[in-house]
Amino acid sequence: MNVNETRHIYFLGIGGIGMSALARYFHSLGIRISGYDKTSTALTAEMEKMGMQIHYEDRPELIPSDIDFVVITPAIPVDSNERVYLEKSGLPIKKRAEVLGIISRNATCLCVAGTHGKTTTTTLLTHILKSSGVNCTAFLGGIAANYGSNYIEGNPSLVVMEADEYDRSFLQLKRDGVIVTAVDPDHLDIYGTPENMLSAYAEFVNGISVDGHLVVRSQLPLNISSKVPVQYYAGESLNRAENIRVENGYFVFDFIGEQCSISNLEFAMPGRHNIENACAAITLALNYGANEKGIREALKNFRGIKRRFEFYIRSEQLNLIDDYAHHPVELRAAIGAAKELFAGKKITGVFQPHLFTRTRDFMREFAESLSLLDELILLDIYPAREKPIDGITSAKLLELVNGPHKELLSKEDAVKEICQRKPEVTLILGAGDIDRLPMEIKNGLTRE
Repeated sequence: MNVNETRHIYFLGIGGIGMSALARYFHSLGIRISGYDKTSTALTAEMEKMGMQIHYEDRPELIPSDIDFVVITPAIPVDSNERVYLEKSGLPIKKRAEVLGIISRNATCLCVAGTHGKTTTTTLLTHILKSSGVNCTAFLGGIAANYGSNYIEGNPSLVVMEADEYDRSFLQLKRDGVIVTAVDPDHLDIYGTPENMLSAYAEFVNGISVDGHLVVRSQLPLNISSKVPVQYYAGESLNRAENIRVENGYFVFDFIGEQCSISNLEFAMPGRHNIENACAAITLALNYGANEKGIREALKNFRGIKRRFEFYIRSEQLNLIDDYAHHPVELRAAIGAAKELFAGKKITGVFQPHLFTRTRDFMREFAESLSLLDELILLDIYPAREKPIDGITSAKLLELVNGPHKELLSKEDAVKEICQRKPEVTLILGAGDIDRLPMEIKNGLTRE
């Protein structure tokens, strides 16, 4: 792949959060970008305004004839018309992870991996570095509110990347600085067993550069054989948060670290899990030039990531929050953050399970997490790339949830129900097309 000789790249699945970041990167280099996605979104509309050509019908005849190579995401079904056509065309085709790997090998690359927390941690790491005067480029797994993008342009010789374990993508990346936030079982449709997933994570951390920096959450079951010293964070480790409290709508804590300690850090993101993410980002950032002033400013003015505990309404009477949580551990974290931030208020959750396989693999764990809600509205499973599995339904999940106030509704009826009842705190939870609901609910709740 020679960028200097590339004039036109086609992205199959261009609207995905990782794919769109790559498309923005190549667009910034002056390369023509076109692509296909299943659905038009606010993100694809913005990319079209930038000059990218995007269509939304799976029709090979809409593919431009002058493309130099194709970037594909594994989320595209193997029987997609365009995928079948392109694979027979003879055009060079690269997976998104391969392209990120090529970019990473030309820079000092800081990678953030983990089954939970990696998007927030990647964005915090980037924000801390930039607030400390350390210029960098970043590829994020979400839209950073402070920057309005999932691609942050900067110094190409220092790159921050979200390292995705799906399809073993993160093994493609050069690893100079590494954070691992969590290794709870996930993507078992790819790995088969939790042990196989842990083996991939071990390969990831042990492939770090000999002069790299490795930051790992304490007590993770990782088989680390790399000679690079490990900086552990959270729990009772040398890099941790102490004196955690809520003051004037902020979580406040003291960072105790190997390299320095910083008192009274004000953090705009709610939840103790996010404080741990902040400790991870601070620990790695200090190895690359971050300073106390930049850290303090970055945490206080951090506006979060689209769909990570994102407020649509915040008032004494009504609070509407949207969160990407789609794994039982993430659900517990989001619901726990809401309970701590809104102590004494009733928490109502609207959850859309994502993937039949994930629902099958964690049915009981999902039920336990959802039982933490005071009220639950459950939607049907969002299939994404999968076919239905016999016996795996939202109705089955609902049976296992322990709570007196629970019901299974369509998206349309869920919106009506929330707008009629006007709960004090509503959490919209899930990774499918439930992201369209918060604005509909907000409009309904605020309509006079």
